[in-house]
Amino acid sequence: MLTISAGVCAYNEERNILKCLRSLSSQSLHDKVLIEVLVISSGSTDRTDELVRSYSREVDHRVRLVRQERREGKNSAVNAFVARAQGSVLFLANADNVMCEDTFDLMSEHFLDPRVGMVGGHPVPDNDPGTFIGFAVHMLWEMHHRLSLIHPKVGEIVAFRNVPFQIPTDMGSDEDLIRKEMEGRGHLTRYEPAAIVYNRGPSTVREFFVQRVRVNIGELYVKRRFDYDIPTWDLRYLLNAWLDFIKDHGGHPLRMVVAISMESMVRAYALVHVRLNKGDRAVWQMVESTKEVGERP
Repeated sequence: MLTISAGVCAYNEERNILKCLRSLSSQSLHDKVLIEVLVISSGSTDRTDELVRSYSREVDHRVRLVRQERREGKNSAVNAFVARAQGSVLFLANADNVMCEDTFDLMSEHFLDPRVGMVGGHPVPDNDPGTFIGFAVHMLWEMHHRLSLIHPKVGEIVAFRNVPFQIPTDMGSDEDLIRKEMEGRGHLTRYEPAAIVYNRGPSTVREFFVQRVRVNIGELYVKRRFDYDIPTWDLRYLLNAWLDFIKDHGGHPLRMVVAISMESMVRAYALVHVRLNKGDRAVWQMVESTKEVGERP
């Protein structure tokens, strides 16, 4: 029987942490067991820690708080989780994620194949697609989904085998670094499109740029430092995903042009940033509008 440890990375997440924990407690598993949920709270100064302790005491004793006194970045939180987790399969989520009840079951099924080392789920934003920014966010994640069907690009919710490793704490792009570790050990990466996790993308142009610049700089530094290829920077995969996207959304040409233009500017900025070697960041500015994800039934 597979044993599962869930890790939740949190910094000042009092608005979302209970939604996330409820979605974890309600996971429906078959021939698998969730043995623990470790919330890595990195220097939180709001009520996050208090809410986690209360939830652990009153609702689900599997939940444990692991407090880092300083905000050290997500990679440091990931390392703290990996060092403490006892399950044979580790799930990693953010505190602003809400999982469907079968997400863990569908993803962990892949680990019955001993060749598989990492599995990614299917992030779905709950932004309003009727706005330009909402459409851009949906388009971005739709492109990731369609690209992952061709070549897995994991992110937002991931699972991986519990093997000893630590990722660099002076970088971002944690999922890509974990994937590099798994594949370096000879394991395969899989994508499970039916395993849904809900999140919230940026709601303003400024915050879209802040978030996307952060992500792209992190990916480019992984490529630069380790010569490790990121699927979302491969034009072959991008073109195939884009053509597939057009089939379903070709009726919104203006919104597509706006979304493509914004992402293109973000990538151009990230490329210049990395070529000038201005540095990756372990701790990034919080994007406030991404912290309003709705609770799922």
